Amino acid sequence: MSILDASVARLDGTPSTLRELTGGRPALLVNVASKCGLTPQYGGLERLQETYGGPRFTVVGFPCNQFLGQEPGTSEEIAEFCSATYGVTFPMTEKIDVNGDDRHQVYLGLVESPNEKGEAGDVAWNFEKFLVDADGTVVARFSPTVEPEDPQVIAAIEATLA
Repeated sequence: MSILDASVARLDGTPSTLRELTGGRPALLVNVASKCGLTPQYGGLERLQETYGGPRFTVVGFPCNQFLGQEPGTSEEIAEFCSATYGVTFPMTEKIDVNGDDRHQVYLGLVESPNEKGEAGDVAWNFEKFLVDADGTVVARFSPTVEPEDPQVIAAIEATLA
C-alpha cells in the first residue's frame, strides 16, 4: 500500500487520505508545532505553497505534540494560530504521532528514508521535511533545522516538478 492511501483526518476532523490531501501532486510533508523555536518555519512553508502550490505541488502539515509538548492546542487552536500568525493555506491534519508505537502509518514508510546527512530512522524534532513525488515515493528528507526555503529544498522541489 502506498502512503498516499493512508487514512488521515483533516485538521477539522473530516476523514480523508493522504492522496486526497495531496491531490495526486508532489508534496512536502512536515510535522509541525506551534510552540517550538522552529515554528517560524511556517512562514517559509507558506511561501513554498504560494510559489509552487496549486495544480503541481502542495505542502501538508502534520501537527505533532511528541517533542516537549510543543503542540498542545486543540485542532481549532492550531487552525487559528496558523491562519492568524502565518496565513497558512496548505492542508493540515489532526495531531498525529510520528515516532513510537503509535506512529501514524504515513510516517512508517517516511522514516525509512535518509535525510541530507544520510541518516534514516525516527523523526528527530518538529519541522522535519519529507518531499514525496506524485506516487508517494520519498524523493528527499531534510532535517528540522534545514529551512523550507533552503536552496537544497528548492532544488529538490523543482527537480520533482520538472
